[in-house]
Amino acid sequence: MNIEWIMSSDEAQWRRGGQITETTEAANLVLGEARGRKLEGFGGCFNELGMVALNALDKARQNAILDDLFSSDGECRLTMGRVPIGASDYAVSWYSLNEQEDDYAMEKFSIDRDKRLLLPYIKAALARQPNMTLFASPWSPPTWLKTHQACNFGRLRRDARTQEAYALYFRKFVEYYRAEGVPIAQVHIQNEVVADQKFPSCVWSGEQLRDFIKGYLGPRFRRDSVASEIWLGTINAPEFLKEPGQDYDDYANCVLSDPEAYRYVAGVGYQWAGKNAIQRTVMSYPELRYYQTENECGDGQNTWQYAHYVFGLFRHYLVNGANGYFYWNMVLADGGESTWGWKQNSMISVNTSTQDVVYNPEYYVMRHFSRLIQPGARMVPLTGAMSGNAVAFENQDGSVIVNLSNPSTAQRQLRLATPGNAFAMELAANSLHSFVLKPRA
Repeated sequence: MNIEWIMSSDEAQWRRGGQITETTEAANLVLGEARGRKLEGFGGCFNELGMVALNALDKARQNAILDDLFSSDGECRLTMGRVPIGASDYAVSWYSLNEQEDDYAMEKFSIDRDKRLLLPYIKAALARQPNMTLFASPWSPPTWLKTHQACNFGRLRRDARTQEAYALYFRKFVEYYRAEGVPIAQVHIQNEVVADQKFPSCVWSGEQLRDFIKGYLGPRFRRDSVASEIWLGTINAPEFLKEPGQDYDDYANCVLSDPEAYRYVAGVGYQWAGKNAIQRTVMSYPELRYYQTENECGDGQNTWQYAHYVFGLFRHYLVNGANGYFYWNMVLADGGESTWGWKQNSMISVNTSTQDVVYNPEYYVMRHFSRLIQPGARMVPLTGAMSGNAVAFENQDGSVIVNLSNPSTAQRQLRLATPGNAFAMELAANSLHSFVLKPRA
C-alpha cells in the first residue's frame, strides 16, 4: 500500500509528514471494511463583509484567494456554498428583499442590493466551480411580516396572509437568483430557529416550522414547480442544561413525524447546539440528507487551539451522519469584526490597509478535508484508541483518506492498521494530519 502523509501545525502547514514504518505492535487506529453515508461536499458561506474584504485587494490577490478556495485545481476546491436571503449577521447593514409594507403580492421584491456585493462574490465562485451546490436561508423575514417590526427579535406572524406572502418571498428569491445564473438547490427556512439576537434573527417553534412547511411553503413550491428543495434548517438546538423546549422532539421530530410536512422535506441542517441532535435525527430518519450548516465562529483570534476544536466539529458531524460541512466566514478583514461588534474567525484574513493576506489555521483544517475527500466519498468506520480523534472516507477512485488531529502538547505515536498491513508514524504535538492510502498498482 502507498501512503502519502500531509501534516499541518502552528510551525508549518501542508507539508510532507515524517517517516512511515511497518510495525507488528497493536494498532491504535483500525480501518473498518464497511462503508457508510455518502459525502456531498464541503463549502463556505457568502456574506457582504467577505466581499468588502476581497474588494480591498488588487485583482491579482483577489483572484488568488478565489482560486485557492474554489478552483477545481486549487487548494481547497470547495464545491458547496451558503447564501443569505437578505441580511446575514455579516452584512454591511440590515435589509430584506422587500420592505414595502403590506406588499403581500411581493410586487416590490428586489435583489438589487445583492448585485452590489453578494452576487459578484457568488458568481466569482461559480466561475471556478460551475456545479457548486448552493443553499439559501434568511436571518429575518421582511420586518413588516413579523410580530416586532425589526430585523432582530420577533417571530413571523401566524395569520394565513402573512405566511402565504412569505412562501411567495422564498419562491421569488429562487426565481430571481436563477435568472442571474445562480441556481439555489435548497432553501432552509430560518437561520438559527432559537436565536433571539441583536443581529437579524427570527424565532420559530417546531410547530410553526411544521405548519409553514406543510401549509404554505411546500404547497407553493409544488404548485409553482420551484426548482429548489425544502430543508428543515438551520436548527441550533438543543442546548443542554438550558430550559426545556429546544430538544430533538421539539424541532426535528416535531416536523418530520408529521406525514404532511415530511413529504416536502429533503434534509435537515444543523449548527451550533444542533450538534446535540444530529445523531438522533439521522438514526430516526436515515433516508434524509444532513448538513452541518455553519461552523462555530470563534472570537477573531484565529488560534491553532481553536482550529483543533473546529477539527473536532468536522469529525463529530461527519461520523454522526452529516453529508456536508459548511465553514462560516471564508474571508474577512483583520479582526473579523461585524458591524454589530462581534469578532469572529475566518479562513483567510485581509489587511485592508496594507493588502497583506493571512491564511489562518482553520483554512488548513478545511484544506485537509475539502482538498482530499471528494464528493461521493463514503465514510469508513474506525476503531481503536485514536479513533476519537480521527475520521476516514473512501473516495470513488478507491483511495482512502484518514484525517487525524493530535491536539496534545506531546508527540503521539499512530499505529494504523489497514487490510494486510500496519504502519507506525510519530505525530508531532499540536498537529493535523491526512493520510492518503492507495493500493499498490
